[in-house]
Amino acid sequence: MSWKINLKDLREKKYSLKKIANSKQRKHGKLTARERINLLLDKGSFHELDLFVRPRYEEEGLICDGVITGFGLIDGRKVYVYSQDFTQKGGTVGEMHAKKIQKVINLAIKTGHPIIGIEDSGGARIEEGIHSLEGYANIFYGNAKASGIVPQISVVLGPCAGGAVYSPALTDFVFMVKGISKMFITGPKVVKSVLGEKVSLENLGGAQIHAELSGIAHFEDSSETASLMRVRKLLSYLPSNNMSDPPLLKRFDKGFGSSRKLSSIVPSDPKKSYSMLKIIEQVFDKNSFMEVHSRFAKNIITGFARLNNSVVGVVANQPENLAGCIDIDASAKASRFVRFCDSFNIPIVNLVDTPGYLPGKDQEHRGIIKHGADLLFAYAEASVPKVSIVLRKAFGGAYIVLASKGLRYDAVLSWPIARIAVMGSQQAADILFKDHEDIKTMIDEYEKEFLNPYAAAEAGFVDKIIEPSETRKELINILDLLKTKRVKRPARKHGNIPL
Repeated sequence: MSWKINLKDLREKKYSLKKIANSKQRKHGKLTARERINLLLDKGSFHELDLFVRPRYEEEGLICDGVITGFGLIDGRKVYVYSQDFTQKGGTVGEMHAKKIQKVINLAIKTGHPIIGIEDSGGARIEEGIHSLEGYANIFYGNAKASGIVPQISVVLGPCAGGAVYSPALTDFVFMVKGISKMFITGPKVVKSVLGEKVSLENLGGAQIHAELSGIAHFEDSSETASLMRVRKLLSYLPSNNMSDPPLLKRFDKGFGSSRKLSSIVPSDPKKSYSMLKIIEQVFDKNSFMEVHSRFAKNIITGFARLNNSVVGVVANQPENLAGCIDIDASAKASRFVRFCDSFNIPIVNLVDTPGYLPGKDQEHRGIIKHGADLLFAYAEASVPKVSIVLRKAFGGAYIVLASKGLRYDAVLSWPIARIAVMGSQQAADILFKDHEDIKTMIDEYEKEFLNPYAAAEAGFVDKIIEPSETRKELINILDLLKTKRVKRPARKHGNIPL
C-alpha cells in the first residue's frame, strides 16, 4: 500500500515540476530533457532506466538526480541515451547522477550499441564535493573504455563548464547549437578575475567558436531540433559497434556509370582553384555526402558518403582554401577522422590535389612536424581498405601521407593530368637549375620528365591511370574487391601516436 502512495506522490510531484521546467527551459529557447529524447528517438521507443534514483542524502524535489537515462531506437536500431536536466540543480553531476550515466555507457559497451549523451550541465555538484569529482572520473573512464568499441555522440544543448566539457571531448562527434550551446573550462568571471580579460559566454565558448576555431564541434546547427535530426542522419552511416559493418542501403543507383562532368571541373592549370565538393557530388551516390567538421580547417574535407550504397569515409584536399595545403588544423581534423573510420570498418577514399604541407614560421613553431606526423601515423595504422586518387597534384610529404604505396594504400589511381613529384617545377628549378642560363627551358624539361603520373606508374607506385569520367566506376570495382581485406599485425598493447 505504501508503495502505491509513494508512486502517486511522485507522479504528482513530477507533474508540477514538469510545468516549471517547461517554462524555465522555453524562456531560454531550450527544450526539456524528455522532449529532446522524444525528438531524437523513434516514436514510443524509449525505455527509461533508474527513474527513482536520488542522491544519497535526501533532497526534496530532485527527480532522477538531474539526468534521464535509458535506451530506444533510431530508424529501428538500438541506441543508449542520457539527457541531463538543467532544471534540476543546473544538471550538475553528483555521485548518483554519474552512476546513472556510467550504467548506460557500460550497457552500450556490453551490448554493442551507440551511446548518445545530451549534455546540459553546470559541471560538478559542489555540495557533493569529492564524490562528484569521482563521478566525473568514472564517466571519463567509461568514455575511454567505449572508444573504438561503439560510436559515442555528444549533443551539447546548454552550458558545459569545467569537468562537463571533457566527456564530450572524449567522444567521437560533438554537436552544438548557435546561441544555446556553450563549452568552456572556466567562465567569463574567472577569466576576468585571473587574466583581466572581458569576454562574453558566446565569444568564450559558443558554438561558432568551437566549430570554426577550436575544432571541438563537428556539427553546428541553428536549432535543437535540427541538431537532433542531424544526429539521426549521422547514425545512418555508422555501424552499431566495431564488430559490425556500416548500414547498407538497398536501392538501385542509376548513376553507377561514368560522369563526363568531372574533367571539366578541374582546371589543368595547377594554379587555378576549384571546389572539391563538386567532384564529390559527381563521384559518390547522389546527395549522400555528409560533411564532418565543415567549418573547421576548410583546406581539407572530411565526411561520410555512399558509393553504390556502401558507406565510405572521404578525405579530400580543398583547392579553394590555402590551395589545398595541409596545415596543423587540417592534420588534426583528418587524422581524427581516419582513426574513427578505421575503428568502425569504414573504407577510406582520398581525393588528392595538394602542393604539400603549409610552410612558414608560424606552422613550424606551433608543431606542424608533430601534427603532420599524427596524420602519417593514422594512415599507416589504418587497416581498412584505403584507396587514393590523385586528381591534379601531389607533392612531397603530402603525397606520402595521402597517396604513397609505402603507407600501404591498397590502390592508388591517377588522372592523366596529375603531377606527382618531390615538389613543383618552380621550386625544383630554384634548387636544381639556379645557375642555368635558360631556366625556363629546364623547367619545361623537368615538367615533361617528372611532373606526370607515368613515372610513378612505371615504378609501380600508381596502379592505374584513369580518365576522370571513369572515377566512380573504378572506385566501385576496387572497393568491391577489397571487401574481404584482412590485415594481421604483431601483438602489442597499442601504438604511441605523436600527439
